[in-house]
Amino acid sequence: MSPVLLSDLFSSFPFPHQGLNGVACSVSAVTADSRQVKPGALFVACTGGTADGHGYIPDAITKGAAAVVGEQPLAGLAVPYIQVENSRQALAYLAAAFYGYPARKLTMIGVTGTDGKTTTTNLIYQILLTAGIKAGMISTVNAVIGDQVLDTGFHVTTPDAPDVQRYLSLMVDAGLTHVILETTSHGWAQHRVDACEFDIGVVTNITHEHLDYHGSYEAYRAAKARLFQSLAETQPKPQGNPRLAVLNRDDASYPYLVEVLRASNVERQTSIENRKSAIVNRKSYGLGEGADVRAENIVYDASGFQFTIMVAQSATRKNDEQRVAINSKLIGAFNISNCLAALTAAVAGLGIDPETAARGIAAFPGIPGRMERIELGQPFTAIVDFAHTPNALRVALQTAREMLLTAESAENAEKNQMGSANSVFSAVKKGRLIAVFGSAGLRDREKRRMMAEVSAELADITVLTAEDPRTESLDDILEEMAAGARLKGGVEGKTFFRVPDRGEAIRFGVRLAQEGDIVIACGKGHEQSMCFGEVEYPWDDRIAMRAALSELVGVEGPQMPYLPTQDV
Repeated sequence: MSPVLLSDLFSSFPFPHQGLNGVACSVSAVTADSRQVKPGALFVACTGGTADGHGYIPDAITKGAAAVVGEQPLAGLAVPYIQVENSRQALAYLAAAFYGYPARKLTMIGVTGTDGKTTTTNLIYQILLTAGIKAGMISTVNAVIGDQVLDTGFHVTTPDAPDVQRYLSLMVDAGLTHVILETTSHGWAQHRVDACEFDIGVVTNITHEHLDYHGSYEAYRAAKARLFQSLAETQPKPQGNPRLAVLNRDDASYPYLVEVLRASNVERQTSIENRKSAIVNRKSYGLGEGADVRAENIVYDASGFQFTIMVAQSATRKNDEQRVAINSKLIGAFNISNCLAALTAAVAGLGIDPETAARGIAAFPGIPGRMERIELGQPFTAIVDFAHTPNALRVALQTAREMLLTAESAENAEKNQMGSANSVFSAVKKGRLIAVFGSAGLRDREKRRMMAEVSAELADITVLTAEDPRTESLDDILEEMAAGARLKGGVEGKTFFRVPDRGEAIRFGVRLAQEGDIVIACGKGHEQSMCFGEVEYPWDDRIAMRAALSELVGVEGPQMPYLPTQDV
């Protein structure tokens, strides 16, 4: 990027600021990380988290910062200092200005929720590509810009504001017209996706998660709601503004978000300066009759599921609906909801033909680490999934249960066709569900008990293990989880076990497995590291599962990744 005048960065800045008068300097970059400061950079000192950025101002100036933005009243600095009310919010708008407000040149689709964000983001992306739309995607896994795929980090969260705006700028330069951006509650609370000018907002669900950070479910839910409040603030774009909120009619968040939108629209209509602003519309999806887009005639099989999408064409004519058959390679009832969310955004928000959207859904192969089967010739099913919240674990285990029942029914049918005598069903051995998972340190402690309770209810055998303990005692985390399992009747050494080393826990699970069982490792999915203390160790559950399976069946496979718990 070419240098930009500091005054130009503030020319459309929407918040009060002091200290810019008479300042004339150029800025070559915008960053909140003093380690990234190079000569000519604008350093934004942000508060919150584990450190106060104002303490790094001297270091930033020493490295050549051309100017500094912060919240505290400071004087006597060797470079210009502009004081703002909220540094994090300022960072987002200054980064957008530095890159020429790229979101204003794109149709922006934001996806939020507790579970299913990444899958829904990828489903929308696949639909847009199928429709011939030049689309890009920024998820918590990666950023996809044409043929270029950029890693967005070790652990899942929305990238920082300067990175988001840089990705958007690259997409504009690449000639893309649409972007799907996965947004987390941390991303909204920390203003990382402010100035993204969203046109469509999609929510998957809002359940128990990140209460360690937000303090309460209400605060967590309010952070998610900022996506829908932001739709009214998006500036008019040459290509138009759908300004559509896509809500899950089946989720407990629905009444709350409807009221958020109603209040926002009333405020926009009564505000003198916003009387001419467009109103945010909404469409709902779900399985019930009240949804604008719903699924019927659902059929599951081993290769995925099929259903009929019903798209309401008129709010006044009950029978005016379009019906389209949907086929998907995904598994689990929760993925039907994700498909409906993606279809609603594409069809109702972007005007894509439902038949085209259906082809996009059918072409989507799934996401690595999301209900991903690992096959090395073992006589049971091995799965790796990202489920790391109580709700996500529940739906993952319920899906695995459905797979066991489907397999059992198929075996029964086969035996019936072969003419088995009398009690065929009693001759079939029901497979067991073995769940391996942990709960993160320095995060929401209540999840530990809740997740163990879920597994005690739904799994036949639960193996409790490490999942990013960070600086907390792993033994203490496992004890809190064990207490949850006991609350639901779990018996240690019989229905649940504690195996601190995650690699050994996965080995333990596959060694317990018999023909027809399912072993599912949850919580890490696609992630590429595990945090012990303050160190990130390379880790991939899929590699660990392959290592354990290869040892079991005696075939060539990867070596089990190292974790420090192996040394205990």
